[in-house]
Amino acid sequence: MGLRDKKRNQRRVLSRRSAGPRTGEGKDFLPLEGKEQRIREKQQPEEPENTATVLYIGHIPHGFYEDQMQGFFQQFGAVKRVRIARNRKTGKSKHYGFIEFENPEVAKIVADEMNNYLLFEHTLQIAPVPLEKVHAKLWKGVRKGFVPVDRVAIERNKLSKVIANDNWNAKV
Repeated sequence: MGLRDKKRNQRRVLSRRSAGPRTGEGKDFLPLEGKEQRIREKQQPEEPENTATVLYIGHIPHGFYEDQMQGFFQQFGAVKRVRIARNRKTGKSKHYGFIEFENPEVAKIVADEMNNYLLFEHTLQIAPVPLEKVHAKLWKGVRKGFVPVDRVAIERNKLSKVIANDNWNAKV
């Protein structure tokens, strides 16, 4: 972008700024009657009903896996499902996960009370996940548990295959 383009853009921005009405010009002023009611309405916005039953849990310490998490959060209410994100290759925890409760009130209480909870020298970060943000495949395969791919067995099978004489001569 050259100097001419920059100056042209500056002129456009300045012309847009000055195009609107100045303070006090062309505004419709509201009458004084009913002013208190409008002020009350502005001060108390309606909060949308929180129906999130899924919680994000971050900073999960090593050794605190699905079984321990299920038992730990069971004291608050009925836990439906627990999922911890894991590395596909090794199966190790990525130190974050999701937990679903049956009741949205229980989920809200757990999120409020357990956020910044100190567990094994790690501060848990817990936040509710809105329903529109929950991915459809989040709970896929939760019941069967995590089974990492056995790459050693795959390589062993590759090496132990009997090679035909034709292929052996081609390799040598």
